[in-house]
Amino acid sequence: MTIDNFIPTLWASRILTNLNDAHVYRELLNNDYEGDIKGYGDSVKINSLGRVAISAYTKNSNIAAAEVLDDSAQMLLIDQGSYYHFYLDSVDKAQQKPKIMDEAMKEAAWGMADTIDAYVSALLSAGVASGNQLSAATSVGTGASDDDAYEILVDLDVKLTENNVPSDGRFVVVPPWFEGMLRKDPRFVSFGTGENRSALRGAPVGEAGGLMVKKSNTVPVSGSTYTLIAGHSVGATFAEQIVETDAYKPELRFGDAMKGLTVYGAKVLRPYALASIDVTQAT
Repeated sequence: MTIDNFIPTLWASRILTNLNDAHVYRELLNNDYEGDIKGYGDSVKINSLGRVAISAYTKNSNIAAAEVLDDSAQMLLIDQGSYYHFYLDSVDKAQQKPKIMDEAMKEAAWGMADTIDAYVSALLSAGVASGNQLSAATSVGTGASDDDAYEILVDLDVKLTENNVPSDGRFVVVPPWFEGMLRKDPRFVSFGTGENRSALRGAPVGEAGGLMVKKSNTVPVSGSTYTLIAGHSVGATFAEQIVETDAYKPELRFGDAMKGLTVYGAKVLRPYALASIDVTQAT
């Protein structure tokens, strides 16, 4: 009997791991209702209250009949599920110095987060109120006739202010090339907050135009057009639950396997608390 590839090869003591991008979108949503979910297919009923009318008072006159409060409900449906499932043969495991399974778990966790981030970014993009979708900027650059990256962020911030969105905690997510345009702008890096100035030293993106700027490689894109999404955490909610994480030995194999299932869902609760604009880099 022979065992394929049973070769006494010395494995390197370190693993060449993947270069993975960061995830930002899911961290920008609130998690107010996460504690209410139990499993895949569960839903959370979220009550909301309309405005209370204010009327002028006239002395010695009867006031109007009591207003019936308008309460409505939105449903946060936990209708998304993603899993990982991988296996390592004992023959391979016996020859390895690195902890392949540990690194595989880290990679699985990143892959799960990446899937969720893509889902959230698409949901936010589709959920922006139509009146908050600014006219597209088709040539963002540093030329005299190009659209100005910094001013685009100011316009997004103004739109949020017009909708009474809380000023503290506003965000915008931009692709790397757009962030590069901001770092070429003295209004972003030469003055303002300490975060702005530290951008010159390679620190993470800071604030611009009243918005906390986040950089991501998962900004929604169609062709060469990217959709920048600005907003506040009150605009949408996200909930997830790790349902299963199982390490086991397959019955008919010599080796170790790992599988995991996560369920999640998100809901745009206040479309007016989000704003967006499609941007294209100048050529």
